Amino acid sequence: MENTTLNLVILLLYMGGLMLFGLYQGMKVKNTTDLNMGGRSVPGWACALSERATAESAWCLVGFPGYAYGSGLVSIWVAIGLALGNIFAWTLLANRMRKEAAKFDAQTYVDWVVKRHSKSKAVTAIRLMGSFIVIFLFAFYVEAQVIGGGKTLHTLFGLPVTWGIILTMVVIIPYTVWGGFQSVVYTDCVQSVLMIFTLIVAPLYGLYYISVTPGLYASSIVEALKLAGANYLDLTAGAKGIFAGFMIASNFAWIIAYLGGCPHLTVRFMAMKDDAAWKMGRNIACVWTVLGYSGAILIGLVGLAIFGPANIADAEMIMPKVVLKIFNPVLGAICVTGAVAAMLSTADSMLIVTSSEFSENILKPVILKGQKLDPKKELFISRCVTVIVGLSALALAFLLPANMVYSIVSFAWAAMGNPFAVVTCMTLLWKKYTGAAAFWTMAFGFFCTVFWQMSPYNAIIDARLVGVVPALIAGYMVTKMSNGGEEYLGEAE
Repeated sequence: MENTTLNLVILLLYMGGLMLFGLYQGMKVKNTTDLNMGGRSVPGWACALSERATAESAWCLVGFPGYAYGSGLVSIWVAIGLALGNIFAWTLLANRMRKEAAKFDAQTYVDWVVKRHSKSKAVTAIRLMGSFIVIFLFAFYVEAQVIGGGKTLHTLFGLPVTWGIILTMVVIIPYTVWGGFQSVVYTDCVQSVLMIFTLIVAPLYGLYYISVTPGLYASSIVEALKLAGANYLDLTAGAKGIFAGFMIASNFAWIIAYLGGCPHLTVRFMAMKDDAAWKMGRNIACVWTVLGYSGAILIGLVGLAIFGPANIADAEMIMPKVVLKIFNPVLGAICVTGAVAAMLSTADSMLIVTSSEFSENILKPVILKGQKLDPKKELFISRCVTVIVGLSALALAFLLPANMVYSIVSFAWAAMGNPFAVVTCMTLLWKKYTGAAAFWTMAFGFFCTVFWQMSPYNAIIDARLVGVVPALIAGYMVTKMSNGGEEYLGEAE
């Protein structure tokens, strides 16, 4: 492959620098609060960039451009749903979660739910169910990231996917273990800048490239959509009547998980320093979101104009194919490195959130029975848990079969977002909502979503939309049956 050596040098320099930067940030970690939440003093700009890198990951540079390349304009509904969800989250939810975390001294998302319902007899059940959902689904999320990394490295160097998985984890595990949340956030910032650079520059230059380069499939996106077939121009992808409505609603339903349904994003809200940090973070995140999703769709459609609809065997490799085609070797390698950055930014966040949830909600309260530990010993145990989680994720990447980043992220997003979004919103908005209701909301939301995803009906109405209904019903019915009898602890002011 041409320019393989140059691409490899750029990638290794980037990943080596990332590891050193993460290890340096880790020198600031003195206790488990630093490890889990950065001492609750993270600047707004850092939280925003980290949250965006973590949320978009392989999805925005691999999965979603591939979806746009393969489906055309119907992909707009997904982008609108995700963009609005993120804007709502930063505008309406982020600052409330920051205050809640500080008031209740919450170390993780599930820890916050437990402490909000600490008078309930269901606190242990909440800890176990919430942690199970996080750990189970984050295994799939990490799998999606390493698969995306393996695909990208294969495109760059022809490396087997196995080597891409190993290289990704070799970089992530050391700085995540040593620096925890602090390292993850600031390395994510670097990756977020590289990602948004790719998502802005690649489609803009791509539009120019297809307009001046002869011999391509099409000289504009509109022409490419027309040539590719009627479904590519159809906002409902050929669906008619009520089925068109189901299709639009199912794609738009990506918004639900943003309403407090993603612990790896919510924890960034909880770690912000103050109100001023939230305002800065909100502005940066909202602008990033609009530019990022617009760029992701355009990359897929530029790829359609360059290669046509049937000339790329794996649609999710359209971004690397496009940037290596339109840019000079150096800039192309930098942009593709942005895709690898995306995988790292989510995988490291999943590792630290998973290990934090296990340590704070299973190890300490259940296994160690709440016994007090020396701060240094507690920090050492938390780091050991992170190592175990990282190695387990590496093993699962080889054991779990998967082919599509889009499909894996969609599955995990729904099964996690439906129960947790309902729990978050009901806890914040309904004073009578009980701990028992929170447990059953998690249980019904998770299992009903998974069962629906495995059924043939998921092709008609997506589980992202359907699965939230049983979660809402369970939360309402159990609260009514328990008569709101638990003492209300109050919300953060």
